[in-house]
Amino acid sequence: MNSLQAQHQELTGEALNALIIESIQDIKGKNIVKLDLRHLDDSPTDFFIICEGDSNTQVKAISDNVYLRVKKEGFSLPSHYEGQQNALWILLDYFSTVVHVFYKDTRKFYELEDLWGDAIFTEYDNL
Repeated sequence: MNSLQAQHQELTGEALNALIIESIQDIKGKNIVKLDLRHLDDSPTDFFIICEGDSNTQVKAISDNVYLRVKKEGFSLPSHYEGQQNALWILLDYFSTVVHVFYKDTRKFYELEDLWGDAIFTEYDNL
């Protein structure tokens, strides 16, 4: 493998998660939590990263920043990307990690963390 190939490898696992969390913090996303689902038999993915924004504009900006930074720095595109129209709940699916960017009231309504209460939770500071 030459150095150019090495520079363009997709991020995996914790490196991808760290980039996603940093991308959320760039836009002042709030109440960031990572749910480790790897030990659960019925989990649809390895990790959920959940955060919220105070407005539809901020929710869209957070998801756009995650998309652009992971594309540029992680050389990866989500396999699924939805919710941009209303920006109440935007989902970016990176296969091993699914990012949920919520408008704060929508997050309270769906209580996604409660549905996966057996996950291992890691909370991140608001910046």
